[in-house]
Amino acid sequence: MNAQIPIFGITGWKNSGKTRMVAALVSEFSARGLTVSTVKHAHHSFDIDHEGTDSWQHRKAGAREVALVSRNRWALMHELENEDEPPLADILTKLAPCDLVLIEGFKREGHPKIEMIRKEASRDAPLWPDDPSIVVIGSTDRPEGCDLAVIDPESIAEIADFITEFLKLNKQNAAE
Repeated sequence: MNAQIPIFGITGWKNSGKTRMVAALVSEFSARGLTVSTVKHAHHSFDIDHEGTDSWQHRKAGAREVALVSRNRWALMHELENEDEPPLADILTKLAPCDLVLIEGFKREGHPKIEMIRKEASRDAPLWPDDPSIVVIGSTDRPEGCDLAVIDPESIAEIADFITEFLKLNKQNAAE
């Protein structure tokens, strides 16, 4: 993937609305004619295939990578075994060219982010006071002492406009 492709993150604590926001932004940017890819961080082991499937049997037999291909999609699974989790930058190099990458999670990375805050969803301290990469807040209420822009999470077009302006996105930069 070209290092020039803009990235923007959606972060926050559990149940803050991150996944819903990513999906809504993908729809919004796609409707605007942009090609969008996403990267999601998982804090646990996960499987995209299940016991008994052919690809599962390949992995369990010891295949380091398994590519699953159909006429509708393809996926590549890479077993880490005793390796460390790869850094976000390494994952970004594996993506095909696009106009924008939206990143869900990866709280500690330095790319620009929106912090999703739902008072009723978390008792954890907000991230924005200690994270200069958070450039906007998605919340129905302005957090006390916050001088960042605060946008209602239901205002998807307004959030997309903020990201567009912040990243200087335009159709002229769009992937061919």
